[in-house]
Amino acid sequence: MKTVILANGTFPIHPVPLAALHFADLVVCCDGAAEKLIAHGLEPGIIIGDLDSVPTSVIMRYENILVQDDDQETNDLTKAVNWCISRGITGVKIIGATGIREDHTLGNISLLAEYSRSLEAVMLTDTGSFRVYDRNVSIKSHPGQQVSLFSIDPSMKITSSGLKYPLRDLPLKSWWRGTLNEAAGDQFSLEFASGQVIVFMKYPEVEEFIS
Repeated sequence: MKTVILANGTFPIHPVPLAALHFADLVVCCDGAAEKLIAHGLEPGIIIGDLDSVPTSVIMRYENILVQDDDQETNDLTKAVNWCISRGITGVKIIGATGIREDHTLGNISLLAEYSRSLEAVMLTDTGSFRVYDRNVSIKSHPGQQVSLFSIDPSMKITSSGLKYPLRDLPLKSWWRGTLNEAAGDQFSLEFASGQVIVFMKYPEVEEFIS
């Protein structure tokens, strides 16, 4: 089942996340994101959160798919991910988790590392995708594709091949250290002894994507 979690950040305009929403079998909306989804002509499958940002009209119309969770120790995105895990869902695309507030954006990107311990999660934005890897990996790409690497663990060291600017046991002790690189060919490889690396990859230009 193709499952999308729509957070209450900026609603997407890029064709990649929009296609994910349109072709999803299930859209799990975080609280007020349901109103945005409905305004764009799509239907929520589940609406989850403390429901404080959901208009009364939406609550009345979709009362049979509401999941109220008042836990103040987690945000609505985490509640949605945990709901998916509890239902045996093994993969999700997260959309709308960036924009509006930078603190929420940073928090949601870092949380992706936690989510990826329990299911396969990819975050789609209007510029690219974020994925988390916990072992050596070769990633399909295309020449010139912009790539940035991040790690929550400042002691993590990473080595790359197939990137324009090679990394040799580089410690990702600051979030800027692995940014603004690009693929040299059709794939690149990352090697690291432990930890998790968050990989951002910019989408191809829209014209190239459509063609």
